[in-house]
Amino acid sequence: MITVRRKLKRYETLFHNGDDFTGLYAIRSGFFKTSTAPEFGREQVTGFQMPGEVLGLDGILNDHHTCNAVALQDAEVCSLPLDRIAELSPLVKRLQRHVHKIMSREIVQEQDVMLMLGSMRSDERLAAFLINLVGRLHARGFSRSEVILPMIREDIGSYLGMKLETVSRIFARLIERGVVEVNQRHIHILDPVALNQSVSQFKGVHAN
Repeated sequence: MITVRRKLKRYETLFHNGDDFTGLYAIRSGFFKTSTAPEFGREQVTGFQMPGEVLGLDGILNDHHTCNAVALQDAEVCSLPLDRIAELSPLVKRLQRHVHKIMSREIVQEQDVMLMLGSMRSDERLAAFLINLVGRLHARGFSRSEVILPMIREDIGSYLGMKLETVSRIFARLIERGVVEVNQRHIHILDPVALNQSVSQFKGVHAN
């Protein structure tokens, strides 16, 4: 009733920081990353989004986007124009509830990230990141123990507040301990119990 599909190529930008907010985008296929460019010029990754999730909520407050959204793979989104959402939400209660659930989920995810960055050591952050990513994918029918990372390690480091060297060093320790097997971007979790034990006290990061 309200959506318009749009296809994007890998590394194509869906919207830029400062663009006018015109609506939301539901991801049908592909992965995205959102990021900001602080004053000193270095990109700061703020999130990774996958099919079934929504982009653009950052623009609701001030009617313009506060981050960049870039496709990490060839992707397709459904554009949800703001005027149509506003027009139909009061009439279609199911749509209204769904939009509210999406916004609530985003808030919970942001809280989890703040907890992770503020309370965890570097190795715990990476473990929590892998658990969270695999859990979100598993909820969509993918493997619970294997994932092909759509993002590069520099982006993971930016998101987790770590340098690239730290990310690589922690992956090496996980491999040495037999917790994971890594072949470029293909991650196979060999010992999920050990991976979970390192972040067991932070239950909020395990699922969304």
